[in-house]
Amino acid sequence: MTWVLGNLDPVLRALRQHVVYALVPVLLGLVLAIPLGRLANLNPTVRAVLTNAAGLLYTVPSLALFVFMPAVLGTQILDPVNVVVALTIYTVALLVRTVSDALTAVPGNVVDAANAMGYTPLRRFVGVELPLAVPVIVAGLRVAAVSTISLVTVGAVIGFGGLGLLFTEGFNRSNDAQIVTGIVLVLLLALVVDSALLLAGRLLTPWQRARTRKAGATT
Repeated sequence: MTWVLGNLDPVLRALRQHVVYALVPVLLGLVLAIPLGRLANLNPTVRAVLTNAAGLLYTVPSLALFVFMPAVLGTQILDPVNVVVALTIYTVALLVRTVSDALTAVPGNVVDAANAMGYTPLRRFVGVELPLAVPVIVAGLRVAAVSTISLVTVGAVIGFGGLGLLFTEGFNRSNDAQIVTGIVLVLLLALVVDSALLLAGRLLTPWQRARTRKAGATT
């Protein structure tokens, strides 16, 4: 605790960097994964291609991807864009299958009812299928967010900011307090983000809460 109080400014700066590096890719990945997952849900061939490609991308080591990004993007090795793009790729790789599976799980009779009411495909997707897919998507998003928060620390090995710097600098200085601080903050950040996503999922699906209350009342 003494070390944290004496180094509060750099610790908070590292925490802010970590939040940006972790959450921006998660948001971008979600925005990209939803239309890709929808496309995969509509066409079995496209689904096979996208899910296999996503699985292959996720097997690429994160450190190698961080180093490879400058050659693709034409950026400098320590440009934050490299981290954001690389982690966005990982997020999309995790979420494409999740989104597709979530849409597949929407009951067919609900889709048929929407069609019978004259819903266009886009309106049906936005107003019926996507809301019903939210619980599964949020579950996948929680995994992606926690995974991304963890992966950001790897970037410290080649000089990116974030809480990973507390690990590398603490190791170089044999400073156990600095290393422990980094570990604790990463765990707390993951816990806070996971809890926030869980709460958001519940707020976006009020019918799930009503169903749970009704089930509890009948038991």
